[in-house]
Amino acid sequence: MKNVKFILLLFGFIFLSFGFFSKSTSNIVSLQLQSPFAYLPTSTTHQIIKHTYYALSYNEKYEQAEWVSYFLRSSDEGIGHFKRPRFIDDPKVKTESAQSKNYIKSGYDRGHLCAAADMRFSKSAYDETFFTSNISPQKHVFNNGIWKKLEDKSRYWAQKYNGIYVVTGGILQKGLPTIGFEKVAIPNYFYKVLFCNYKGKYKMVAFLVPSVKSKAPLYTFVVSVDSLEKMTGIDFYPQLNDAIEKDLEQKSDYKAWAF
Repeated sequence: MKNVKFILLLFGFIFLSFGFFSKSTSNIVSLQLQSPFAYLPTSTTHQIIKHTYYALSYNEKYEQAEWVSYFLRSSDEGIGHFKRPRFIDDPKVKTESAQSKNYIKSGYDRGHLCAAADMRFSKSAYDETFFTSNISPQKHVFNNGIWKKLEDKSRYWAQKYNGIYVVTGGILQKGLPTIGFEKVAIPNYFYKVLFCNYKGKYKMVAFLVPSVKSKAPLYTFVVSVDSLEKMTGIDFYPQLNDAIEKDLEQKSDYKAWAF
């Protein structure tokens, strides 16, 4: 009888242990899938900077990031209200990021690429968005207008689809006007590429938005990812299976997203 009890206890321990490790493994896999570095684009400058919660490719010629990439979490993970810090130089940019002073009396906002509001789940994440490598010159009517509208909608999708991957930046090309003593380029267009795997189904949508005041519906700015890749020379999601990537990137269909 003692042997039977021992065997039953042993099997019970194994069963509970298996359940624990299965759950732990599942959590680890989930965290890996939500890593800000799970889907990094290619870099035309070969200067990729990784901070704790986002990564960027810095373009010294234009004194800003050609892209910023991060995982935008669902607000279920918390929304903090933090005091805005000052913008500071990015210590990880070897060529030195453009100083915040360039924007003084320029007529342009220090426009976040990774929005501070996207990182309100912790103070350290929020503060990270105030590196000058994460900003680009934007007119206030754009930054606080159609661009903010797209940022708000992206947070809505992150909530709806349990988190999304974001790649964003300005279109950097020759002949752009500049501000400041370091000649920070002023993009005429900004883009966002959003991607998620929701309930086993891949979804991707891209936006190209002129840097002007606009009241147009967001869906009018939807473009194919392929078209953005041709403009920028960047491969946005090279980690995806080739067939899946080709199918997603050639479309400019926004119907799979809840507008």
